[in-house]
Amino acid sequence: MREIVPVQLGARSYEVRIGTGLLANAGAEIAPLLQRPRVAVVADETVADLHLEPLRAGLGEIEMVVLRLPPGEATKSWPHFTRTVEWLLDQKVERRDVVVALGGGVIGDLVGFAASVLRRGVRFVQIPTSLLAQVDSSVGGKTGINAPQGKNLIGAFHQPSLVLADLEVLGTLKPRDFLTGYGEVVKYGLLGDAAFFDWLEAHAPAMAAGDIEGRMHAVKRSIEMKAEIVARDETEQGDRALLNLGHTFCHALEAATGYSDRLLHGEGVAIGCALAFELSQRLGLCAQEAPSRVRAHLRAMGMKVDLGDIEGDLPGTEALIALMAQDKKVEEGKLRFILARGIGQAFVTSQVPHEVLAGVLDDALATRRA
Repeated sequence: MREIVPVQLGARSYEVRIGTGLLANAGAEIAPLLQRPRVAVVADETVADLHLEPLRAGLGEIEMVVLRLPPGEATKSWPHFTRTVEWLLDQKVERRDVVVALGGGVIGDLVGFAASVLRRGVRFVQIPTSLLAQVDSSVGGKTGINAPQGKNLIGAFHQPSLVLADLEVLGTLKPRDFLTGYGEVVKYGLLGDAAFFDWLEAHAPAMAAGDIEGRMHAVKRSIEMKAEIVARDETEQGDRALLNLGHTFCHALEAATGYSDRLLHGEGVAIGCALAFELSQRLGLCAQEAPSRVRAHLRAMGMKVDLGDIEGDLPGTEALIALMAQDKKVEEGKLRFILARGIGQAFVTSQVPHEVLAGVLDDALATRRA
């Protein structure tokens, strides 16, 4: 089982290969990129324990050197970025070599950023091992690390040379980790493909339970949508901002929870999408049925939907809005939101009155206290 989605970016174009057995065949997949039979692999310790030996076997005669990093969002930081770059230099990685990011979004973002600055840019291959990374962070060339002031504020656009999305590795994910990836999958239907959202309502439960054909369709359609948007707007000057549906709320909530296991990224995206549709409805942009339908589906999938689903304390409304103001999408001091006129009809706007936004958050926080 195998599908290929091209990302059309002129001289920086590449393929996203989706299927089964890609890890076992990694040598044949990667070899055409290599000037010499050697790759430098960076993985977190959890992923390394699960997938490093299958990758080593799949690479065959290709030599592999490995750096293991701690798992978790805290790894997307200056200390681990410095460690990674200096390790790659110690391994004498040259400009024509290939670095491999084996892991989820944290590793992909960190390693891609390291590759972007190492010797002013070396090639890298993404082998995403989480659903979230397969459908989102491994495609499109956004790389970076977090700062104390906010998430992903330090980074660069650096496209991979190849993405290998092996569906078999998803079988090792814990249910919560699979569902955090589903937060990004459902986002695609909500922002631009109502028919895909319809399909998810019917088929996502079976997909979450392990249906491989369903996973193929969901991953492929998500990547197709992202590839189309990235091809139109590589550096997020316009349409690419649509991919941030739910993320303005999400990033503020992640900061408020200390980028911890209290709230995983896709969980924040799911809550953020529900809040974005609620905000859209209060602004008169969409019917009440839209946010209700979004929330019902997320709840049916066992996702976090409300602020009340986040354990522990949260800041108040104005503090959350202040965290939103650190978002990369702020322009001339104005927050940009991705709102919707209905399922599959998202758009970008800065025209959100403070009092309406505050009202949505006031009510969402009140449900925590009720």
